[in-house]
Amino acid sequence: MTRFPLPAVAAGLAAVVVPLAVAGPALAQDTFQLPEGCTAYVTEQQRSCIVSHHFTCTDDPAGWQRRVDIDESGVIYIGAIDAETRWVESLSPQSGIVEVLGDDERDPASFSTLTSTGIDTFDFTTRTDPDGIVTRFTGQDRLTGETVTISGVILERTEFSMIARDENGAEVWRAEGREFINRDWRTFFGGTRTTTMGDESWDADTSPMAFIFPGEPGFLSASPRYDCGALLSKAPVPGARE
Repeated sequence: MTRFPLPAVAAGLAAVVVPLAVAGPALAQDTFQLPEGCTAYVTEQQRSCIVSHHFTCTDDPAGWQRRVDIDESGVIYIGAIDAETRWVESLSPQSGIVEVLGDDERDPASFSTLTSTGIDTFDFTTRTDPDGIVTRFTGQDRLTGETVTISGVILERTEFSMIARDENGAEVWRAEGREFINRDWRTFFGGTRTTTMGDESWDADTSPMAFIFPGEPGFLSASPRYDCGALLSKAPVPGARE
């Protein structure tokens, strides 16, 4: 699953969010301005008119990495994962909601387990600030044995399923689909997914289309390339992780 906590961690996110919130001129010039102390290693152009920048920051704990997603309206997602791709924290700039990893991790997500055994289950909670809503996520990621190569980068396909429940155990939504991982970067990339909430379901496709590296044209571009201007479903994907 693409990876989507304490006050100190939330403060760390704020340190990254503040520079991004004032990055309007840089975005207007088609260049994403990284926060001070942060270094991007790849720009990812995705389906559904999204461009993502994957980067690390010197003030973060070892193994952390961050991602920023940009669509035609601007920055839509900021998130952080740890070395095991645990969904540590995320922010939706449009809503202002911050979601951080909760204290109750019955089965922490583990990238090492997935790559060594081919399957990883997870059971953890998140808490939203400022309203304090707690959501429990359970599910699994599984390697399919298939690989694809995009811009010279080898990705392994995964299948995932996930259920989100409220504090009383009632199902809020569920999702299943196919995504990708890269072992060297220790991260997930989006793919196709179907999300169901009550009687409604919708599909999304955020598969990577191109990877752009430092020094190449389009690196740190603020302009998405693929599917833009098309009539796309913009239904939110709850629980989207880094």
